[in-house]
Amino acid sequence: MDLNKVSLIGNLANDPESRTLPSGQQVALFSLATNYTWRDVKTKEKKERADFHKIVAWGKLAEIIATYLKKGSKIFLEGRLQNRTWEDKNKNKRYTTEVVASDLIMLGGKNRKEVKGDETAKEDVDVEEIQIEEEN
Repeated sequence: MDLNKVSLIGNLANDPESRTLPSGQQVALFSLATNYTWRDVKTKEKKERADFHKIVAWGKLAEIIATYLKKGSKIFLEGRLQNRTWEDKNKNKRYTTEVVASDLIMLGGKNRKEVKGDETAKEDVDVEEIQIEEEN
């Protein structure tokens, strides 16, 4: 049995870039920053490092991200790792690893929503049902 699952809690490092492909499918791209803190064994100093993760979302989840999220938004995100290769304009082979989002919970505000790849979006006060179909 194989497993490819990623869970991240972090803040958007930039506003999501959203566009509709010629096929009509919507895609949203953004970077998610996660912080890691530890204490140096020798100096006992507290240290911190930020990692940045490329995120891609498709379909209804991409629409929700484009509508509700902006730089600095805190989210919980689940998805899977995906590796891609392509050729740049100089014919060099390029590689990237990204997280393909499937589930999302908006954290830290009264407009917090939970969005599942195949379920609904829920708001704290009003319940707003949004059918999300995975369109990969």
